[in-house]
Amino acid sequence: YFVLEGDEYDTAFFDKGPKFLHYRPRHVLLTSVEFDHADIYTDLEHVKSAFRRLLGILPAEGTLVANLDFPVVAELVRDFPHRLITYAMTPELHDRADYFGEILATGEKTSFCVASREHGKECCHHEVAWEMPGAHNVSNALGVVALCLHLGLSWQEVRQGLATFQGVKRRQDLLGEIGGVLVIDDFAHHPTAVKETVAAVRKKYPGRRLWAVFEPRSNSSKRDVFQEDYPAAFAEADRVLLADVFMPEKVKSGKVLDVDAVAAAVNRSAPELKARHISGVEAMVTALVEESRPGDVLLFMSNGGFGGIHQKILQALRNKTT
Repeated sequence: YFVLEGDEYDTAFFDKGPKFLHYRPRHVLLTSVEFDHADIYTDLEHVKSAFRRLLGILPAEGTLVANLDFPVVAELVRDFPHRLITYAMTPELHDRADYFGEILATGEKTSFCVASREHGKECCHHEVAWEMPGAHNVSNALGVVALCLHLGLSWQEVRQGLATFQGVKRRQDLLGEIGGVLVIDDFAHHPTAVKETVAAVRKKYPGRRLWAVFEPRSNSSKRDVFQEDYPAAFAEADRVLLADVFMPEKVKSGKVLDVDAVAAAVNRSAPELKARHISGVEAMVTALVEESRPGDVLLFMSNGGFGGIHQKILQALRNKTT
């Protein structure tokens, strides 16, 4: 098998259709559907139309594994005519899903229970422990379990694969710990991804002060389409630093994300002033070095290079400790 990650973003400048239509998949693991890519899609209905096209090209002998935790996914797969396997983490959906999971413990490792059913009855429970923190990662693992078992792998093989999985670059990627300060890089840019990533890092490092450092860089995050969604995404962080919008001139006038308004909204719902906009990478590095202390966790989130801030902060922390 070839396993490819595909999404609804456009294929190329000369082909604005979703790239996943070119993969001609035999099996699809549908983890979520939300509005994104505001430079390509006008609204959620437009996004849903792309996924309907994807489901429409699945062959009769293919399989669709779908996450019922997302109502839009449940809607899209309701009348799927071929093999459908469902999964869910939400307790209220367990009686509808073929596979369901529950997080048992979090921290340095995450353990979770997977159960499945046959003929409407719960038939087996298995516990899995792995390195990846966060409910979103457990949900993804649950979908992988469902598809792998359907393709003939044993529980032992699936559990071993998950237990030895170390993650991928730019997803809660630990870059180093200097002077007791952890530096983590993540690709998160959509508000849901930011929220889930912050929550996951919070659970993995309980009791440590968490800095969420975010650059609005993607074609959606730099626009005001998520203006009202970003403040809640940072709720579990202790400190929030917001960078300048990357290349705001690429966005229509009046449609650029108002970073200062995001910071103000975060602060309105916080017991203390915790969010601010800092202009320029060098100024941000200076602030972090001056204000961070041993035990802190610095979580950088951007879908790009963030002006080289990762190596700059690591070097600045080294200089501080010498």
